[in-house]
Amino acid sequence: MKILKGIALSLIVLTSCHVSNKKTDMDIFVDGLMDKMTLQEKIGQLNLVTPGGGILTGSVVSTDVEQKIKDGQVGGIFGIYGPEKVRQAQSIAVNSRLGIPMLFGSDVIHGYKTTYPIPLGLASSWDTTLISQTATMAAKEATADGIFWNFSPMVDIAKDARWGRIAEGAGEDVYLGSQIAKAMVKGYQGNDLADPTTMMATVKHMALYGAAEAGRDYNTVDMSRVRMYNEYLPPYKAAIDAGVGCVMSAFNDVDGVPASGNKWLLTDLLRDEWGFNGFVVSDYTSVNEMIDHGMGDLQAVSAQCINAGLDMDMVGEGFLTTLEKSLNEGKVTEKSIDMACRRILEAKYKLGLFDDPFRYLDDSRPSTDILSEQNRDLARVAAQRSFVLLKNNNNTLPLKKNQKVALIGPFANDKSNMLGTWAPTGDVNLSVTILDGFINQLGSANNVRYAKGANVSDDSELAAKVNVFGTRIDIDKRSSKQMIQEAKSIAASSDVIVAIVGEASEMSGESSSRSDIVIPASQKLLIKELKKTGKPLVLLTMSGRPLALGEELEAADALMQIWNPGVEAGNAVADVLYGVYNPSGKLPVSFPRNVGQVPIYYSQKITGRPQEGEDFQKFKSNYLDVENSPLFPFGYGLSYTRFEYSNLKLSTNKLNFNNTIVATIDVTNRGKLDGEETVQLYIRDMVSSITPAIKELKGFSKVFIPSGETRSVKFNIAADDLRFYNAALEFVAERGDFEAQIGTNSNDVLIAPFTLE
Repeated sequence: MKILKGIALSLIVLTSCHVSNKKTDMDIFVDGLMDKMTLQEKIGQLNLVTPGGGILTGSVVSTDVEQKIKDGQVGGIFGIYGPEKVRQAQSIAVNSRLGIPMLFGSDVIHGYKTTYPIPLGLASSWDTTLISQTATMAAKEATADGIFWNFSPMVDIAKDARWGRIAEGAGEDVYLGSQIAKAMVKGYQGNDLADPTTMMATVKHMALYGAAEAGRDYNTVDMSRVRMYNEYLPPYKAAIDAGVGCVMSAFNDVDGVPASGNKWLLTDLLRDEWGFNGFVVSDYTSVNEMIDHGMGDLQAVSAQCINAGLDMDMVGEGFLTTLEKSLNEGKVTEKSIDMACRRILEAKYKLGLFDDPFRYLDDSRPSTDILSEQNRDLARVAAQRSFVLLKNNNNTLPLKKNQKVALIGPFANDKSNMLGTWAPTGDVNLSVTILDGFINQLGSANNVRYAKGANVSDDSELAAKVNVFGTRIDIDKRSSKQMIQEAKSIAASSDVIVAIVGEASEMSGESSSRSDIVIPASQKLLIKELKKTGKPLVLLTMSGRPLALGEELEAADALMQIWNPGVEAGNAVADVLYGVYNPSGKLPVSFPRNVGQVPIYYSQKITGRPQEGEDFQKFKSNYLDVENSPLFPFGYGLSYTRFEYSNLKLSTNKLNFNNTIVATIDVTNRGKLDGEETVQLYIRDMVSSITPAIKELKGFSKVFIPSGETRSVKFNIAADDLRFYNAALEFVAERGDFEAQIGTNSNDVLIAPFTLE
């Protein structure tokens, strides 16, 4: 490696008089290195492999990995972690002919070993500072194990709860999603990619993956450019603007062309329009999968992808095996191969790998930086803030420590489902069960008794599909009647029932779409029987997606959505249920009344025949069998205290392109407990050149308000906040009338009109 560096430095000295002043040290270094590379070595840099042995995102595993590394045919690798193993693999690379180090990547989606809530749950905190802190913590842990390239964040906007990967994103809203995308990129990457405690982020999946038809994973996507630009593309752009180092292409098609081979997407938009200068990696074998899309054989689709602007081929090895042939046949240019190679080498330069290929390999770090007490404390805080209180009749919550609790349900004493989907580096055995969390909180087991009550599902065929990464649905040998009877027995001698119900972790996530999004029948029966006891019933719903909870809402005295909380699940749940922390989560996605309403989202456009109110009206846009409104709207979330909104004022009701409006609202804590409230600003465009949304989120502020006190919350509204892409894809703000709407959720707002002059 020192020889390579010395050659490069000599080249810098010898050629400096011929180099443009505009060339950076990185440009000069990469130029010198590429001058020494053969065509095969350049193509090798475009090859991303996995040796297998870990959790995969596809069915293909790379072969002859060690020999390919020796031959300079591997640019990056994933599925290897730990200083010793990474050092062994990197040593092979730096002892190849040119000694070019490899990238080491992984899916660090919601924590590394210290797993925090699934991204959809974390988004419920509406706390971008906290979200950034969790990403920083994840980067520190992953780099301690030698992983410095992350396949995260996933910023796909998702409005269809049937799609399992809604769990991995920030929900339905483009503004909230954009703020979270920026926070995660900055958290992972910090201020210096060469810092051995930071890692390069990858924004995915470019683009529109969350809009798959029928909510079915990997399915086709078709939408107008206007909708793309206004409702789906901004979070990717936000990540680019935040300096993300890598972009991952999507499985789906865009305008009929698969994303991995879509030149408009990867070059015209991403590079020419947005100015992205990092590299683009395919998703797992997405190049090869273009064959099944109907785009040609492996040589044809590989050529299409490199010509479109894809730089690195994940696992499929179409680039490795066909690009030289395509070059000889004139189907690709050497310039395209060189540009892709350059982008990958530049990423390695920015990561500091040419200075020290082993910079991320400190044997002392895993014992101090991974699963530390500090990290687990942060995971606990993140989980607390992710929970969303949906109902709390008669102040059923918080619980009192002298109450006798019947803790019931398939997740009440379960470790395997706490981490949630797509936590391949986490260890389910380290997770805190909810039962243990209660005992930790109370100091003993005297006031809590446990019964399983029901299986997650009694369907053995479903269990087999879900249990691919280990047992997530454990079907008890006892009958349903026996388990329910045990649960009712402990409920009879308790003051309150706390039942934890919902989905197993792998009932959401990749390749886990559901055509119906209700709680399984086995648990519904349990809830009905528990309701018959007459005891106060607290339901905690655990899931990776919005569920249709109409029956559960009616049965429960208190209802709380806890998502999949992560490694500190039990402690965080007990903290919130016993009032150590007053819940402050807000839904980042609408919850439907039934699956027939899906996709449902707050920012829908007003039709020419809008429904007025909830009562059915003939010849209006509505259903015969259910209201239009969601069960729980976007932004919804209760507290153990009560917040009152009043006195909405605008500094002026006349806005122009040179001034701003200051919107001020008073929020008073009328309850007996201190609490946090996320105040939300929405804007409605009353008249537009394209049909406007009912309203759009344009700002939010999370404020702590002591009991009995009032806080004035301010938002600045500028003409830029009113901009949108019109029919000509011009980013404009149009003069006319608007409404500023501020409130506790997307439905419950105070309104003040203003005009853009």
